Amino acid sequence: MNYVLLFLLLLPVKLLMKLNPKKQARNLVIQTAKIGDFINITPLLRHLERSDGLLSRSVAPLAQHDETLAEIFYIEDHKGSTLSKLKLAFKLMNRYENIYLLHPDSLNLFYAALCNADNKKFLSTYRRKWYQSIFYATADGVVEHSKTTLTLESYLQLADRSLHKESYAKHATLPLYQPKHPPAELFRQDGIKIGLSISAGNQAKTIPATVWKKVFERLNALPCLFYIFGTAGELIHLKRLYEVVERTDNIVDMTGKMALEELPYAIAQMDFYIASDSGNVYIADAQNVPIILIYGPCGIEEQRPTGDVLLIGPDHIAPSSFIFQAPYQFAYPAEQLFALDQRKLDDIYDFICARKPPLQEKKTSF
Repeated sequence: MNYVLLFLLLLPVKLLMKLNPKKQARNLVIQTAKIGDFINITPLLRHLERSDGLLSRSVAPLAQHDETLAEIFYIEDHKGSTLSKLKLAFKLMNRYENIYLLHPDSLNLFYAALCNADNKKFLSTYRRKWYQSIFYATADGVVEHSKTTLTLESYLQLADRSLHKESYAKHATLPLYQPKHPPAELFRQDGIKIGLSISAGNQAKTIPATVWKKVFERLNALPCLFYIFGTAGELIHLKRLYEVVERTDNIVDMTGKMALEELPYAIAQMDFYIASDSGNVYIADAQNVPIILIYGPCGIEEQRPTGDVLLIGPDHIAPSSFIFQAPYQFAYPAEQLFALDQRKLDDIYDFICARKPPLQEKKTSF
């Protein structure tokens, strides 16, 4: 509500500045969410060809290696005070011809509404507040997004209503960033390389170690190499895994060993990727790696990998986590949300067997 009052105070200034436009760049794309959401806007970035971005600093390592992006502003750099927010608002106000607002929280709506652009397209979601109507009144077009609408398509349709999920490929970095010294273990040839994310940014979406144990046991007959990806801060989850699974040469610890911009290259070396709804799943999808998504409480109609994917969800539990409404606690325990019965485990096994590279099978023990 405070941003509405601030907008009203600045409205006379906005109108005065509109009389003397000084647009320098063509497009501004506003999406201040995290890794998976950033990757899902890359088809729009490809369509627009060249844009500036108002993004989250959490995606900076990827965004800085994206040739579709020119100047990048990071929302965290301008949140410190009202003065810093106003400085950014005036910097953006007369600069663009086209504004595409993909993450319509109140602050982003404030920035987009203040811009004197010729063409402004805003996403409207199920989280829209009544007092935000004044911001939407400044838009030239609005795309209505629901919990059953694919975010990737909603983003694309801000630019062109005829676009759909197959119109443009996703990417994590463009071109693919090449690490100078990639870890040698990425290039092992003695097994089926399966990348894993054993935790998620939202800790409530972390798959329990006991569930991973079932996956390992079901794949025991295959020569699998399990690559554990994550930041150094996620080592606690690896420790929990080792409490229920024996340490073997088939578990390859990659936690904390690669920078974010290097992950797309590393994940591209995998034959498969298994995880809950996390940023690395969308990196894998952008690299055309077959994915097994154990999605737990997430609404997969709204956001999911769009490539070769096996979707595994809970039985008889309605989704309760959505892109613009993601709680950090759920009514059901993680053991129930991510539970794998024999049928689901067999589906995982069959999915891998149907796509595995031509390696001689050998039995491993866990």
